[in-house]
Amino acid sequence: MKNKIQKITPNLWFNTQAEEAAVFYASIFNNSKIGRITRYGKERHEIDGIPEGTVMTVQFQLEGQVFVALNGGPQFKFTEAISFIVNCEDQEEIDYYWEKLSESGDEKAQACGWLKDRYNVSWQIIPAGLTEMLCDPNPEKTERVMKALLQMKKKIDLRILQQAYEN
Repeated sequence: MKNKIQKITPNLWFNTQAEEAAVFYASIFNNSKIGRITRYGKERHEIDGIPEGTVMTVQFQLEGQVFVALNGGPQFKFTEAISFIVNCEDQEEIDYYWEKLSESGDEKAQACGWLKDRYNVSWQIIPAGLTEMLCDPNPEKTERVMKALLQMKKKIDLRILQQAYEN
């Protein structure tokens, strides 16, 4: 029986930290594991000096979602144009993921539930019900929630959002 292939796999380009980042992410999320690791061969060393045997790619899973991390060199950097959303059930989960992913990250890049981790990857740590609050047919509710959200300088406080929604 063939394994089902995941149709779309996010590929994260790192300079040299692909394996380190994959291990870091897998240590934070449940249902996670490190998969296949490929290494650069002699050909790449001859082209641009990457040592033979250096990790090229690391396949890993977070909550069952497959990712690939690539050691591709310093040419490309992460930006906020791409981010990963972590939907959290409650404040305890928000606090957990915020603490783990923001550790040694860019504190200046933190606002309204967004953060950059130590590898400069952007994450949105949000309550699972935020989209429903923001899509409510009552525009007064959605405006109150958005106003409360935009005042949060770092992680999201679910209690404040719920109060704004219910007020």
